[in-house]
Amino acid sequence: AQNVPNSDWEKKVTEYFKEKLKENNATNWVPSLNDVPVHYLKPNSLVKFRCMVQDMFDPEFYMGVYETVDPNTNARVLHFGKYRDVAECGPQQEIDLNSSQTVTSERQTFYCVPVPGESAWVKEISFLTEPVQARVSPSTSYTPSRHKRSYEEDEDMDLHPSKQKEQHMGKSCCCGSDIHGCVEPKRLETEASAGHHVISPNCSPPLDLNFPLPGEKGPACLVKVYENWESFKVNDVLEVFGVLSVDPVLSIVNSEERDSSTLDPMECMDTAEEQRVHSPPASLVPRIHVILAQKLQHINPLLPACLNEEESKTCEFVSNFMSELSPVRAELLGFLTHALLGDSLAAEYLILHLISTVYARRDVLPLGKFAINLSGCPRNSAYTEHLYRLIQQLVPASYHLRMSIESMNHSRFIPHKDYTANRLVSGLLQLASNTSLVIDETQLEQGQLDTAGVHNVTALGNLITWQKVDYDFNYHRMEFPCNINVLITSEGRSLLPSDCQVHLQPQIIPPNMEEYMSSLLTAVLPSVLNKFRIYLSLLRLLDYSISDEVTKAVEEDFVEMRKNNPESVTADDLHKMLLVARFLSLSAGQTTLSRERWLRAKQLEALRKARLQQQQSVNGNEL
Repeated sequence: AQNVPNSDWEKKVTEYFKEKLKENNATNWVPSLNDVPVHYLKPNSLVKFRCMVQDMFDPEFYMGVYETVDPNTNARVLHFGKYRDVAECGPQQEIDLNSSQTVTSERQTFYCVPVPGESAWVKEISFLTEPVQARVSPSTSYTPSRHKRSYEEDEDMDLHPSKQKEQHMGKSCCCGSDIHGCVEPKRLETEASAGHHVISPNCSPPLDLNFPLPGEKGPACLVKVYENWESFKVNDVLEVFGVLSVDPVLSIVNSEERDSSTLDPMECMDTAEEQRVHSPPASLVPRIHVILAQKLQHINPLLPACLNEEESKTCEFVSNFMSELSPVRAELLGFLTHALLGDSLAAEYLILHLISTVYARRDVLPLGKFAINLSGCPRNSAYTEHLYRLIQQLVPASYHLRMSIESMNHSRFIPHKDYTANRLVSGLLQLASNTSLVIDETQLEQGQLDTAGVHNVTALGNLITWQKVDYDFNYHRMEFPCNINVLITSEGRSLLPSDCQVHLQPQIIPPNMEEYMSSLLTAVLPSVLNKFRIYLSLLRLLDYSISDEVTKAVEEDFVEMRKNNPESVTADDLHKMLLVARFLSLSAGQTTLSRERWLRAKQLEALRKARLQQQQSVNGNEL
């Protein structure tokens, strides 16, 4: 308001908030849509949202600057349209669409959902780090125009927009590209009731919020980005700070546009389905007008948000934790050994798996992936279910995929483009980076896969081997690279590919598996559990290198191994040993490979292979 048009007020706004949010944990004071129900938040207030970009809609035009005129006095007032959906104009004013002062601007809309599979502990800790004052209760300074409504009531409001018009319609009109000037309340009432009659006989189906995983909760948001939107892509995890827009007028205007029979079909190129998806009720899908947005390296609330910066606080945090890394690793190894029924070798490999990450790509080959097939898992005790619950307590995001003929044939794994609604329909494999995917093959029965089932199994194989998912755009497929940690549990060797098969050798068979696995969690102190969580997230983010000297020693060692056993030692074995050595070094907090770690990696691989051969000779068939 203090600036004239064409000044650099936009930059000033961004800079102001950037500086303010750096001060004294200020980010914790901003209410989060992840924690606070939207009906508790004051419209047009500053909020934050931790989310994944599920889809990107077409760019949207809006009135960046517009002029209102009072027909009686001819008085003119300039307004800014940025950071809002609805153009404000007083009761005696209307927008002059032909004004020479009008500036049309562009913004990009992302459809964002909470991070798929985000662990309950991440939500709890994020909520608890906020000061009590930021945990919003219904505002005392602002009286909402509606209390929390059920889904059915929301639909009812959408079907009976005239219920809301008195409060909202006299003073405002939409600021987006598709609204032409202010609309008189009377005309709105007429069109709203016309719309009501059109859609009453057959209610629209419930809105699908398009979450990738079943059973997910939390708000989906339309996130409107004003600058640098080309730096974001689908599946990025973001934290956005922006202005909350939940004006009920959005639902009314949009339902009229969809349903009013008076619209000229030539004026509206969007299908009814597309309008329904792109302009859902604001009470169900709030809008956030972004002032600041940043990509997140991780979503672990126990770590500083960005570990690349040379900030003293960050460096201090990392160095303090590194100094006590050794006992944390030893405790975690003990914890996972118990979880794996006393098998310490499998526990070593599970630690390496949990800190693995794709650190680079050479042509199509993803470097750093370490998918493990844990074979020999007990079938009848729901063991994988209990193991998954423990892993869920350690990693920030995860999903348990129970492999069965029915789930393979009837689940939607691959996201596909719906051209009627002009949106990307999500699938189970639309996951954020560093999500742990636990695939349970122990429940797999004999049966016939149909075409969809074959496609789903192929998609899982491609995810594991190439760390990519081919999204289906009907006429073509588009590769989306990913970085998913895959752990497969099975009785025999998995049907799916993996980088490393570890055969479980239980040292104990508990009479009551559920009781045994639950007692493991209750025995761990919360502070120790938090150290495990920091350990696994932090080590993924460390850099790693091999000196020329060690490289030469490894090469010589490999040549010697080939001489002694040319048939059983391959280039693939060398790659595997280097991977094990990499994550073994990182698991001890070392960012370069030492001779000692290399020898330990060789020893682990020899033990793993010997166990597989032993199992093969016992069973008489190949594992």
